[in-house]
Amino acid sequence: MSHAPDTIAEQIQAKMDHLTRAERQLAMSILQSYPASGLGTLNALASDAKVSVPTVARMVQKLGYRGFPEFQASLREELMAKVKTPIAKHDTWAEAAPQDHILNRFTDAVIENIRQTLSQIDPLAFDRACALIGDVDRPLYIVGGRITHTLAEYLYMHMQVIRPNLTHVQSTSNTWPHYLLNAQEGDVFVIFDVRRYENNTLKLAEIAHARGAKIILLTDQWRSPVHALADICLTNRIVVPSAWDSSATIMLLVETMISAIQSQNWDGTKTRIEALEDMFDQTKLFRKFT
Repeated sequence: MSHAPDTIAEQIQAKMDHLTRAERQLAMSILQSYPASGLGTLNALASDAKVSVPTVARMVQKLGYRGFPEFQASLREELMAKVKTPIAKHDTWAEAAPQDHILNRFTDAVIENIRQTLSQIDPLAFDRACALIGDVDRPLYIVGGRITHTLAEYLYMHMQVIRPNLTHVQSTSNTWPHYLLNAQEGDVFVIFDVRRYENNTLKLAEIAHARGAKIILLTDQWRSPVHALADICLTNRIVVPSAWDSSATIMLLVETMISAIQSQNWDGTKTRIEALEDMFDQTKLFRKFT
């Protein structure tokens, strides 16, 4: 059973599916620069999100607060609790560089992304995702997009060793509909889709869903449109001081998944690893230092 939302960010994520379009736009604006976004005036928050003041008031009430002052008071308490934590933060990560150096600023952003992602993830949903991906009786399809194809390939390469019966699909290829010819009820699709969300990926998910497939979505904090079709949606914070979003948090989840799935059927995984190593020895693909 998942825990009750503690932080305001968690409360927003928990209510996301029940918000109107304008309220969702406001929620995304708050999460994008959380928690600083909630510390200004009501008018400033509405202006930044390009929504009306009544929209802010309605969403705050949907989160369980009587008004904007109570919402801000709760946010300040959350920040004070965070400041009082006994775990002291290291002054800098790269000690030879100043605090405002990109090495330190980027690392701080990634670590904060990881912290917030892990604080909001449902461990039971994560476990269900791993169980589905590791179920060798279910054909597995792994789908990546323009940027996320690298994450999909990384997961696919490891799953090739761990289990049989899987397919790597690139939604950016014009041949992706061919892969869905064999898709049927109960098959598992792992789909990576982060902003900018890809139309091909959504259409692929719609067809897979119509065929009765199970969809596991790895996406960002604003959530791909595919989330409406997904059986399990794992959201990740991706914003860093860069023109590009960060994949570090998604990669953390992928590597954690690989670790969990290899243990589900270790005997089978071990047998496949031993067979693969024997092939490597026969082909002399890698150098051995013995």
